[in-house]
Amino acid sequence: MENTNVTTGINFILLGLFNYTETHLFLFSMVLMTFLTSLMGNAFMIMLIYVDPRLHTPMYFLLSQLSLMDMMLVLTIVPKMAASYLRHTRSISPTGCGAQIVLLLTLGGGECFLLAAMAYDRYVAICHPLRYPILMKQKLCLHMTAGSWLLGGVDGLMQAGATLSFPYCHSREINHFFCEAPSLVRLTCANTMIFEFFMYVCCILMLLIPLSLILASYSLILAAVFHMKSTEARKKAFATCSSHLAVVGLFYGTSMFIYMRPKSYHSVGHDKVVSAFYTILTPMLNPLIYSVRNIEVKEACRKWLEKHFKSST
Repeated sequence: MENTNVTTGINFILLGLFNYTETHLFLFSMVLMTFLTSLMGNAFMIMLIYVDPRLHTPMYFLLSQLSLMDMMLVLTIVPKMAASYLRHTRSISPTGCGAQIVLLLTLGGGECFLLAAMAYDRYVAICHPLRYPILMKQKLCLHMTAGSWLLGGVDGLMQAGATLSFPYCHSREINHFFCEAPSLVRLTCANTMIFEFFMYVCCILMLLIPLSLILASYSLILAAVFHMKSTEARKKAFATCSSHLAVVGLFYGTSMFIYMRPKSYHSVGHDKVVSAFYTILTPMLNPLIYSVRNIEVKEACRKWLEKHFKSST
């Protein structure tokens, strides 16, 4: 069988998530609704943090970056998937495929480190409240954010470059609804053992190290919360931290399921569902989780709505 390389310009074929039955048309419309809800929810969260002076703190700056990453994530996946489904054209160029891999890993990797930075912020705020303005200066906050984007970008560029450098001598049909490195590796006819080991090491660096920092931070936070004498302070700490832990659980659980399972345990059907969960559903849930569980966000939202309702009447 003839070997081909991505440089030949032969397109990949994305088999997609849905077919054209009535049930799948309904599911497709639900995905579009989820996509629009995610865009509006995250855009509203960014706007609310920008316009309300009380939310001009390191915690909410980091939260605005999380919303930005979530918006970019759904924009990377859903528009291409929807256009291909509606136009009955499922091809994607090697350049487009590489761009999806780079953006997906940049945003996913960046989110890993950003969630660790948010956990550190909560640790300082709850365990060292008097030193919070010193330990969480604006400069440090900007450095942590920039570092999250940079590390995610480096991971994305390395993995995309390595994935697309392989010869593809099998079918170019990707049984997925977007280009993801593990799905492309299945199509190559080269020995990918070294690359898979490299990808596994990257997963340890991008997933397990930040997760370890998050778990360490929250272990210390829980110890401090249980020693609080004020019931009100304890409730506020639990409300803020439970929101963050819910986001961490959703993101890390699905990411580790996709990237850290042994190859023999991979199931295409399961991978599609879990990928849809962390690329489409989770970005919609994040602003809902923070707005429902966070007292300050709810208060800012209420005042913004009151202000604009009064001005419109």
